[in-house]
Amino acid sequence: MEFDLMGENKEAAEGDPRGKSGPIGVKMPSIPEELPILPSEVVPYPFTGVPIMVGNPKWVRMIDDVVVDRRMIAMFAIKEPSEEFDPDKIYHVGTACLIARMLKLPDGKIQMGVQGLSRIKLVEMTQIEPYPKAKIEVLKDVVEKNVELEALHKTVVANFQKFVSTAPNIPQEIAVIAMNIPEPGHLADFIATQLNLSPEERQGILEELNVTERLKKVSVFLAREQEILELGAKIQSQAKEQMNKLQREYYLREQLKAIKRELGESDDHMMEIEELRKKVEESGMPPEAKREAERELNRMERMNPDSAEYTVARTYLDWLVNLPWKVSTEDNLDILRAEKILNEDHYNLQKVKDRILDYLAVRKLKADMRGPILCFAGPPGVGKTSLGQSIARALGRKFVRISLGGVRDEAEIRGHRRTYIGALPGRIIQGIRRAGSNNPVFMLDEIDKLGADFRGDPSAALLEVLDPEQNFAFVDHYLDVPFDLSKVMFITTANTIFTIPPALLDRMEVIEIPGYTEHEKVEIAKQYLIPKQMKEHGLSEEDISFEEEAIRRIIRNYTREAGVRNLEREIGTVCRKVARRKAEGKEGKVRVKPDDLRQFLGPEKFKYELAGEKDEVGVVTGLAWTEAGGDILFIEAKSVPGKGELTLTGQLGEVMQESAQAALTYVRSYLAKTDPENKFYEKRDIHVHVPSGAIPKDGPSAGIAIATAIYSDLTGKPVRKDVGMTGEITLRGRVLPIGGVKEKVLSAHRAGLKTVILPKDNEKDLEEVPEHVRKELNFIFVEHMDEVLKTAIREEG
Repeated sequence: MEFDLMGENKEAAEGDPRGKSGPIGVKMPSIPEELPILPSEVVPYPFTGVPIMVGNPKWVRMIDDVVVDRRMIAMFAIKEPSEEFDPDKIYHVGTACLIARMLKLPDGKIQMGVQGLSRIKLVEMTQIEPYPKAKIEVLKDVVEKNVELEALHKTVVANFQKFVSTAPNIPQEIAVIAMNIPEPGHLADFIATQLNLSPEERQGILEELNVTERLKKVSVFLAREQEILELGAKIQSQAKEQMNKLQREYYLREQLKAIKRELGESDDHMMEIEELRKKVEESGMPPEAKREAERELNRMERMNPDSAEYTVARTYLDWLVNLPWKVSTEDNLDILRAEKILNEDHYNLQKVKDRILDYLAVRKLKADMRGPILCFAGPPGVGKTSLGQSIARALGRKFVRISLGGVRDEAEIRGHRRTYIGALPGRIIQGIRRAGSNNPVFMLDEIDKLGADFRGDPSAALLEVLDPEQNFAFVDHYLDVPFDLSKVMFITTANTIFTIPPALLDRMEVIEIPGYTEHEKVEIAKQYLIPKQMKEHGLSEEDISFEEEAIRRIIRNYTREAGVRNLEREIGTVCRKVARRKAEGKEGKVRVKPDDLRQFLGPEKFKYELAGEKDEVGVVTGLAWTEAGGDILFIEAKSVPGKGELTLTGQLGEVMQESAQAALTYVRSYLAKTDPENKFYEKRDIHVHVPSGAIPKDGPSAGIAIATAIYSDLTGKPVRKDVGMTGEITLRGRVLPIGGVKEKVLSAHRAGLKTVILPKDNEKDLEEVPEHVRKELNFIFVEHMDEVLKTAIREEG
């Protein structure tokens, strides 16, 4: 619905601002001392019309009240947007306005046109709710009629006419209107409404009451806008000239091509295009990639070879034609040869070797079999990465390795879009090009160390790469065409599978590679590590030899690891000492004996035989799983005078803390039956500590060890030092199964323990433990905590 609110003052509101009181001598409506306030993002001027949209219910209500009265409002520009009205956030010089027209919209908003009447100043707020009102003071222009004002008036009118003649969006009639405004103040306001000024600049003109100064400000702004227009016209003219020049060059270049074709000659640019076109034909790329290559070639033909875009297209085509779309290495399917190579390079690891030989056997029967996605999971130093190289050698394939440790950018896997400066394909496509075949053994090292941040999640990008059902059409962002990865044999390595996202882990066949036993380490040292280090240090068998017992002592007393990396370093240290001796001119073969190790390697770093130590009260040997394999940890319990409180230290996680509380509850209930007089909970505090306090520890598998330590301390009975244990405990004393049995048992064997207590439900997991380890350890499988105490606690006497 639209209302025309001009009424009896229509002539006054629509007139031309010529008289002092109003247009053409018509008397303007009188302005009351108090007016409702409408905050505005625009700055209206006297004798100018402004369209306004009002949507806030508070201001809608104000307009409804105003239109039935005098239809006048005070408009003040806001300094900063605000949900609520704040007098401090509006300018205090504004414009008294008459609501000339109003249109109510269906959504409740009001669209209206207001006519500026006079400059006003906010004197005092008289009302805030339901809408603001204030006392106002009408401000009058300060006019000093003199020659300067008259000259300034004429200059501004002339400059404005020039501005309108060049401005593209201002009609010529505006200049005529400006010429017919006799009042300098009204002229300044009128021209200010036509210029592209900031709100602060518009407010500055509104607040300037001195007409001469106001015209000067408008003159400065008008000159600035004129300069911007002239600069824009100059830029447009230059762009047009450049376009004409490019069109002329294109026309001449096409003529030159035609002339050279007639003469049977060819330029370097066309030779390069033809050479690329030939490579595209010979590359064997699929039709979709070929269409993209042809499209880029056609674009390059029309480009200037010196342009940056030409270089981008040239680089892209280089990648396309140099990828091994149809180049494959032939697999060597001799299973006996492959088995021999795997055995030459690695000791034991039978499960991995069997899996590779199984793949070769199936590949022999079914030539189009897709490559498997294997994940070698195990502690550091067990040969996961080098195993990939052996597999490639056994298959007769190329080997590519990329490390994913610390990769956080998804573009590292999928590449960057070609729109980026310096864009390249991702590491997958780069590796394929480097291999020169589409069926290499591709090792993704340290897949459990992938990160994620604002640049994306690389593990999510690998979901397509490591899925045989999808990777036959892998699309790199840079290439933007599918590439077949189904023939690639992907092998990933990880120290732990727990940090790998479940969706990614589900796509891989996980093969656990456990830590080595002492016997295996001795054989690895003899067959692989010692010959390798002798070769690297320029030694021969005539210079050095190791006694087996010396190797064993290095393993026991100088290393404590699941793999053999540190063992190799220690052997290398011995070789360096011998190499120095030889370089100094000392002749003779060095036979490394156990007693010589202190001279070569310094004092022993670890103590091997824990069983030889004295049994202690409140100290239990627990078995733990770590990313580096298994390890032993000592759990200590000590009671002190107190009120039955439990203190836990050693950086224990929430699950381990809860296990300790459950263990204490069991011990309390157990002693209530076996030793009712022992009311420790009334007069003793229990402190449980797990040494190596700087290392975080968590998990429920230390439950029975904590319970044993607490029981030992409260009863004063020592715990057998040669017994290691692992298992989760319930409040009623039941022993629940745990994980990582193989690693824990190997750590117990490395530490020289004699007896290992395991949950009954974990008995089946012993099949993975090497047979000679099972023979050297005494395993006790328990279902209840009572059985643990009978085995671990040494009764006095």
